[in-house]
Amino acid sequence: MLVYIIFVVSLAVLIYGADVIINQSEKIALKFGISEYIIGATLVALGTSLPEMAASISASINGKPELSISNIVGSNILNIALVLGTVLIIAKGGVKPHRDFFEKDSSWALFPVLIFIAAILSGEISRFTGMLFIVLMGAYILFLLKYDKDTLEISDFDTQDANSQFNWVKTSLLLLAGFVMVVYGADYTVYSASKIAKSFGVSDWVVGVVLVALGTSMPELIVSITAAIKGKADMAIGNIIGSNMANITIALGAAAVANPIKIDFSKYTYDIATLLIATLMLVFITANKMYSKPAGISLLVLLAIFMEHTIKSLA
Repeated sequence: MLVYIIFVVSLAVLIYGADVIINQSEKIALKFGISEYIIGATLVALGTSLPEMAASISASINGKPELSISNIVGSNILNIALVLGTVLIIAKGGVKPHRDFFEKDSSWALFPVLIFIAAILSGEISRFTGMLFIVLMGAYILFLLKYDKDTLEISDFDTQDANSQFNWVKTSLLLLAGFVMVVYGADYTVYSASKIAKSFGVSDWVVGVVLVALGTSMPELIVSITAAIKGKADMAIGNIIGSNMANITIALGAAAVANPIKIDFSKYTYDIATLLIATLMLVFITANKMYSKPAGISLLVLLAIFMEHTIKSLA
């Protein structure tokens, strides 16, 4: 009975933390006249990628290179297939971003994946390569801050009101509290869900692969869905693209800097191919502005095929 209570409470904390992050991030955007996309793709994305970063760095230090890679690959597939797919299906009034994602952001969704594939084809992600990944994230942030000319759409209150109500200490503390609630909420949600799954006789291997991957993507899922429901489509999609960037560049880059990652590409061809296909689908959706329920269903179909293959491979 206790495990069910933990599950409900941790999920509630996770959802509330996501709501806090969205509200405070919007205040920062209004304060500085920064587009919601930039906030979603940087501040929110880095915050929701903390579970992936922690898991990959820990796995690398502890000599588990496969876990470092699989955590990133699985999370990025879920971010696109599950998170974006769900957002497209449930968003109130449909997803109507103000930003042209294909023109400005598709390359930043695709390039890190191509560079990642090129890196692991050599059989090792060295410390030098890891540092280059981190530099790539720096280039992305520089691009957003220096060359992004999006205008900020203010819906709830104007900038003057935002400035008069803005309090750095309060906002910073609430933002930190939100991130803590999201990260720990996700952690305990996964822990309790694993216990519940085991009580129903699901194998440890299946629980580990499915729920750990889902757990590290849960912050992105909750934050993006919350943003979409609030009509913040730019922030929702920005979180997905930014999180996938951060997962490969910061999380995997830091893991490689901590300890070079040796990997046999041939063992994980299917998973990596699925990551590439999911990313290409993201590019196709943004290119054709297919922010619709059918596109969301297509992404969930890809996820179902990926999960079926994963479960069969463990049998």
